[in-house]
Amino acid sequence: MGRAMDFSTSFLAESQAILARLDASAIEHLAATLAGIRDGGGRLFILGVGGSAGHAGHAVNDFRKLCGFEAYAPTDNVSELTARTNDEGWETTFAAYLRGSRIGPRDGVLVFSVGGGDRARNISANIVAAIEVAQGVGARVTGIVGRQGGYTAEVGDAVVVIPPLHHEHVTPHTEGLCAVIWHLLVSHPLLKTMPTKWEAEGG
Repeated sequence: MGRAMDFSTSFLAESQAILARLDASAIEHLAATLAGIRDGGGRLFILGVGGSAGHAGHAVNDFRKLCGFEAYAPTDNVSELTARTNDEGWETTFAAYLRGSRIGPRDGVLVFSVGGGDRARNISANIVAAIEVAQGVGARVTGIVGRQGGYTAEVGDAVVVIPPLHHEHVTPHTEGLCAVIWHLLVSHPLLKTMPTKWEAEGG
């Protein structure tokens, strides 16, 4: 019990340290950029792989229901995703989805990723390809990632980097705190247009 308690205490302390180091101005910039996409009549395409794909589907719901976005996640359409993976390969799945959706300059991409993509190392190359498609038509690229050196952070218009303070736990901290940040965003006064159920009911 002692070792387990020590781990829990340590992990929570790591989370607190990371939260304390988050750049609030970067989050504000991301909120303003997303508001600009919505208010300009653009759509939001949320991209994520693995656990971040789960976040993407959840976030699509909240951005649509609470914030009035037209939002989509390619990973929510399992039939299309697996057909494209089978026929064309995994690397182009998100890029092909964006092309098929006729992504344009009013639209935006929101990336949830631990590393943000790295083509040279063949890590999340499908995210890199999708970003290139988005940039090619003038769409805005945003993200919440866990590495300053990843492709999303390098080229994005508004990207929040979750400080990778504890290398051995970069993935769980990034994915866990990503959910905190996008829940902050859908609660942000620049973005939120509808009340959440329990708050509307008075607790």
